[in-house]
Amino acid sequence: MTAPETGRGIAAHPVSFRILHVSTGNVCRSPITERLTRHALADRLGDPFTGGLIVESAGTWGHEGAPMETNAEAVLADFGADASGFKGRELLDEHVIRADLVLTATRDHRAQVISMGHSAGLRTFTLKEFTRLVRAIDPATLPDVDGGVVERARALVRAAAALRGWLLAPTAEADEVYDPYGAPLPFFRSVGDEINEALDPVVTALTGVRAKA
Repeated sequence: MTAPETGRGIAAHPVSFRILHVSTGNVCRSPITERLTRHALADRLGDPFTGGLIVESAGTWGHEGAPMETNAEAVLADFGADASGFKGRELLDEHVIRADLVLTATRDHRAQVISMGHSAGLRTFTLKEFTRLVRAIDPATLPDVDGGVVERARALVRAAAALRGWLLAPTAEADEVYDPYGAPLPFFRSVGDEINEALDPVVTALTGVRAKA
């Protein structure tokens, strides 16, 4: 498993890179994204050799201490990802300060994170925005993963930030992951597929390893 902070089920690592997923209530989209990211990283890098990548989540109107939605758990089960032990969190300044990369469900969430300050602008993207930028980055320009996943991840964020003004979304909606809260399971599953598809190139770029066939 990738290492969440103390109290989230992950051990400390001397050098780390912290990925923060943000949605509204932290019971649907961001828990799915958090746990799918961890699952994909473990699949590529092997557990426990995750190289200091820490994956967590919070909500701009987070339900502090709440479990994720039952349908979100079902989506994670579809992918073989672990939903256990999750507790919702309200987004705090300290989460943004510590994050090396913030990936949000929507542009509104991105704006809310950036408005908190802490020089968050250059490391905060919507998930789909970051995916689009990552696809345009030549992997050969990134540090080799043998030199450490953390350094590669930091270089990836810098490269994505440099591309942001040049590679715009075809439509405003292209960067959104819509909220399935209260929706039936089929809609949750469509959102899960959408998130998983967006995460695949990101995790490949972070690790230098493609998903197993």
